[in-house]
Amino acid sequence: MLNVTALLGRPSATDGLRYGHGSAMRSGAERRPVVVWNCTRRCNLACRHCYSDSTAKRYDELSTEEAMAFLDDIASFGSPALLLSGGEPFMRPDLLEVMTEARDRGLAVTISSNGTLVDAERARAVAEAGVRYVGISIDGRPLQHDAFRGRRGAYLRSMRGIAALKEEGVRVGVRVTLTATAIEALPDIFAMIEREKIDRACFYHLVPAGRGVTQEAVAPAGVREAVEGIFAWAEDLVEREAPVEVLTVDNYADGPALYLRQLGRDPEVAERVRESLAWNGGARNASGLGLAAVDWEGRVKPDQFWGGPILGSIRERPLSQIWTDPPEQLARLRRRSDNLTGRCAGCRFLELCGGGLASRALASGAGIEGSDPGCHLSDEEIARAA
Repeated sequence: MLNVTALLGRPSATDGLRYGHGSAMRSGAERRPVVVWNCTRRCNLACRHCYSDSTAKRYDELSTEEAMAFLDDIASFGSPALLLSGGEPFMRPDLLEVMTEARDRGLAVTISSNGTLVDAERARAVAEAGVRYVGISIDGRPLQHDAFRGRRGAYLRSMRGIAALKEEGVRVGVRVTLTATAIEALPDIFAMIEREKIDRACFYHLVPAGRGVTQEAVAPAGVREAVEGIFAWAEDLVEREAPVEVLTVDNYADGPALYLRQLGRDPEVAERVRESLAWNGGARNASGLGLAAVDWEGRVKPDQFWGGPILGSIRERPLSQIWTDPPEQLARLRRRSDNLTGRCAGCRFLELCGGGLASRALASGAGIEGSDPGCHLSDEEIARAA
């Protein structure tokens, strides 16, 4: 996760965890994992790119008792944050209890939702539970969004959910997956975010998992053009002191791209970006180390997109034990950056990027040590000096 506006000079509350600003940690390798919990697989929509392949039917899911034991474990382990995702989290009957108990255990709680089920009552409950942030997914202009989500009126209901949360003082963001549809609509999405006074914008790179495998990936050149447009917007926001936080997610090539962009504009800012990215470590210190994912059945993965072998189950062994006594597949993933093949192996930005997203490389057939096919840096950009 690249906090673009923070790297451009606007401080963020998570800069210590993400970039070491003011932290006693020597590098991102010392972080305990942020935990993504797909707390339910049920969903009221049928999104084309859903990585969990969610539907409205019932699934085997962790009970409330199992959930409380899970929260106890990750809180005592020192996990800094819990992201509740799905499916649609608001379809989990005990979500309010989960949110409240997580807060009481000292976990910073965020929610990823489609927003369509958020009314005034639910928004009030989220506020009272002390949830730090709610991200609402938006896929383009209204008609495009509805078609992508498989439900007429979904866009309007999501916007009503955003308004309800803001009315209760909850920090709200939009989560945009960079499909061809969303990329074409980016200028309108930027305008909507500012018009609606939304606090945060996260732009996610598509990862082929679940129903997402049916989505044709945008070519790297098109992705890079979109990323540069996001960077330009973020620069303008910082210049205007507009209070929108901008992040890109799930493509570690974005960091070096931001560095190169700033190198041609302000070398001092570029050096600050480089130092922050080096402390973070990119993919080296993310999935499987600084990030853990647990699905609705308690199965553990390095991240929510992982298509490789399951690392264990919290129904059998606590996440803290899996993390500190890792199975071979997890140990191998943690060594990945030192054993990369393909163009990543010789990239001059390996220290900043860490080798890209393993889940995307694995899905492409390149193997766990393979290069991330989503990298949008050119061969000239990644070449080492002769």
